[in-house]
Amino acid sequence: MDFAARMTRHPIPADPDRARHALSLFPPLDPRLSALIGGAAGCSPYLAGLLQKEAGWVIGALGHDDVVARETQGLAELDAADLAVALRRAKRRVALQTALADLGGVWPLEQVTGTLSDLADRAADLALRVHVAQERRRGKLPETGADAGGLFALAMGKGGARELNYSSDIDLIVLFDETAYAEADQQDARAALIRATRKMAAMLSEVTEHGYVFRTDLRLRPDAAVTPVCISTAAALAYYEAEGRTWERAAFIKARAAAGDIAAGERFLHEMRPFVWRKHLDFAAIQDAHDMRLRIRDHKGLGGRLEIPGHDLKLGRGGIREIEFFTQTRQLIAGGRDPGLRQRDTVGGLAALADRGWLPADVAAELIGHYREHRDIEHRIQMVGDTQTHRVPKDAAGVSVIAAMMGQNDAEGWCARLRQRLDHVHDLTESFFAPGEARQRPPISPESQAIIDRWQTYPALRSARARQIFKRVEPELLSRLARTGHPTEALSRFDGFLSGLPAGVQIFSLFEANPQLVDLLADICGSAPGLAAYLTRHPVVLDAVLGGTFFSPWPGAQGLRAEADRILQTALTEPGGGYEAALDAIRRWAHEWHFRIGVHHLRGLIDADEAGVQYADLADAALAALFPVVAADFARKHGVPPGRGAVVLAMGSLGARSLNAGSDLDLIVIYDAGDTEGSDGPRPLAARPYYARLTQAVITAISALTAEGRLYEVDMRLRPSGRQGPVATAIESFRSYQMAEAWTWEHLALTRARVVATAGQEAEALGNEVEALRLEVLRERGSDQRVMPDLADMRERIFAARPMDGAWEAKIGPGRLQDIDLLAQSLALRAGDPARGTLAQLRAGRRAGLMAAADADRLASTWRFLWRLHASGRLLTAKPLDMDHIGLGGQDFLLRESGVASIADLASRLRDHCAAAAALIDAALPVETGIAQAEG
Repeated sequence: MDFAARMTRHPIPADPDRARHALSLFPPLDPRLSALIGGAAGCSPYLAGLLQKEAGWVIGALGHDDVVARETQGLAELDAADLAVALRRAKRRVALQTALADLGGVWPLEQVTGTLSDLADRAADLALRVHVAQERRRGKLPETGADAGGLFALAMGKGGARELNYSSDIDLIVLFDETAYAEADQQDARAALIRATRKMAAMLSEVTEHGYVFRTDLRLRPDAAVTPVCISTAAALAYYEAEGRTWERAAFIKARAAAGDIAAGERFLHEMRPFVWRKHLDFAAIQDAHDMRLRIRDHKGLGGRLEIPGHDLKLGRGGIREIEFFTQTRQLIAGGRDPGLRQRDTVGGLAALADRGWLPADVAAELIGHYREHRDIEHRIQMVGDTQTHRVPKDAAGVSVIAAMMGQNDAEGWCARLRQRLDHVHDLTESFFAPGEARQRPPISPESQAIIDRWQTYPALRSARARQIFKRVEPELLSRLARTGHPTEALSRFDGFLSGLPAGVQIFSLFEANPQLVDLLADICGSAPGLAAYLTRHPVVLDAVLGGTFFSPWPGAQGLRAEADRILQTALTEPGGGYEAALDAIRRWAHEWHFRIGVHHLRGLIDADEAGVQYADLADAALAALFPVVAADFARKHGVPPGRGAVVLAMGSLGARSLNAGSDLDLIVIYDAGDTEGSDGPRPLAARPYYARLTQAVITAISALTAEGRLYEVDMRLRPSGRQGPVATAIESFRSYQMAEAWTWEHLALTRARVVATAGQEAEALGNEVEALRLEVLRERGSDQRVMPDLADMRERIFAARPMDGAWEAKIGPGRLQDIDLLAQSLALRAGDPARGTLAQLRAGRRAGLMAAADADRLASTWRFLWRLHASGRLLTAKPLDMDHIGLGGQDFLLRESGVASIADLASRLRDHCAAAAALIDAALPVETGIAQAEG
């Protein structure tokens, strides 16, 4: 389709005489094209001049959109003098075609700004290279194999985002890769590359009889007042690491390697990622951005009443910068944990924020629409005279010209619509930067005031900035705590949370920007002391609540595994990353999901049964993703795992997929070295010590206390021979031990065993063999006549050694969870059934005729009741369940989970359930233990 057929609009000529003169330069044209050219010339003296200069070129060029490639083809062969002239001709032609395509609606905004940005990239690259070559010819630049002498230019701001406006200057940071030169040559290289950079900037910026290419600004470089125009990447990285500020972080959102040694530029930007994108949500950036906006406003005198004539469309109220700041600040806040937000362009950034739940979709759509309209107007303001201005003309005639360029005769109506859009943008963005005034403090009792008075002594309120933010947050926080069902308890638990925080600026900024978090924290402090204590240990988990997916459907073990793999690989490969960083990353990730499960359980979105499975899914995913990473790190020192590799076998509650908020992990490691004597790495090990040390490395990776806390506590006592046995067991040894030496309790434990992680060349096959061996052991050893007598003896020993832990004990004791679990395991063992969970094992016993259906159902019902009480209690507290300690809020939660009306009813049901279950278990055993009767 030709250019005229693609047109959707055209300007109205403000100066008909100038329009007629421009059209006289051309033969008769398509009426649509005549209207466009006449309108462009009639509104813009600058475009009228370009049309006169390029009358012989423009009509034939309009049918080809690749104007930058066409007009810069072959320019790399020119010397510096000829290149300067050729680039100015290219600029004229690109500017003219872009203006006509923009005014005619032929190109969308992205193509307009992208074409201008492509020209800037190409011009900077050609100018840089010609002057580097000149330094090389003069013998001033030492030899190097690096492209463009290792020199590169980063396009910043609108250029980096490919959003250049019609009369943009270009912001460049020019750096060189010092590693491209021998150390002795680096000083000479630096001097030569500084000269090349200065000449490049001059070639682009100087106004000659042929015009100019781009006004070029190099002042965004580190410490521009004292540094040369080109510095080394090492010096730049050192600066940003030590002194970089929020506005510089925001600037690097859009940074792009645009000219010279692109590969070196991309390496530098990769190294800059930790500076730009913080690991945790960075709501403190909001205040920095707000302060920056106010400084710009004050400096430019842009405050006061909104008047369209003379209004700065970029920096003024409701303008382009407000949309950009709004987008970039939200990207800074969350882009560290959500790489999908790292879009350079404003439209792409807003779309990503909406897509990933950080911004309502309708708000993003409105801001995108306003941004496009603002940019269209900005371009027309600049097209009039090719001036770098963003202000609507002050006089009525000038405003009429801009309206006419937009195709509108009614300047007053155009101004009214623009004012409406500016006000709407301001309303959408201002509340984010400047939240409303804090509410009044609620009435405070003397006891509560005594707690509040000591807050100023806590580390979190040590800095003046933290105290300033907290002062704004405190009234809302106290009001929310006062509205909980049990405000005194809630305040006391918040005090515990606050006292444990090492710093406060980030977390208080988080609360200020997201009042829903204050509501959640008040809910937790009011009802779940255990979850409040978890939050004190890991306050950064609050980041997860704001991620847009906190209340999404559960992703399942496979979805979690994929995410854990991604988290680990990112931590291993990003700048400053590595093995230790990966351990911290998986801890942060797991803590956030652990917190999510607890919050969902507390708020009734899931029950204890679902929570148990979700905790198990999380542990499965963490172990499955982490074990290969540990094995790979170990292999770098000692070689790949000998033989087929190793598997991690989950035992106990993890094997049965019924974890609670405080569960540790019972694990066994089984390996198969085959005929291999050992590893062949830099520091080889024989097979047995190899797997023993690998297992120790895995335990350390899971359970070591790092800056991010601990992943899980690990218990290895269920391995063959317990504490006296090797930490890793060869599969043949495991087979012979289970068949010939294992005690009945070890066969019972095996009913819950499950392979959860593998590492090695054939570890998956090994895992299948371990599962087959498990079933073989159950079917062969389950027929042993000693199973039930041993179980009866085991119960006696357990009850003698581990008395019940308080009146509300749901796990240990006759007829309680462990007692039912053991009977269920004996049923699975005797039936040779693969079932692992207690309920499934009770059904297996019923199918095999080992237990009456009514008895199995009664035990299953009791187990569910006890599990809900136990799992819910573990969410509330890590200590023995104490109704006074958990308070009224915790009691309400237990009653809801247990389905009873009062604490007295709960006590009665607990007593009755356990007595009945103990009697059923007694009856199932061959030896009368008298336990039920004794307890009754």
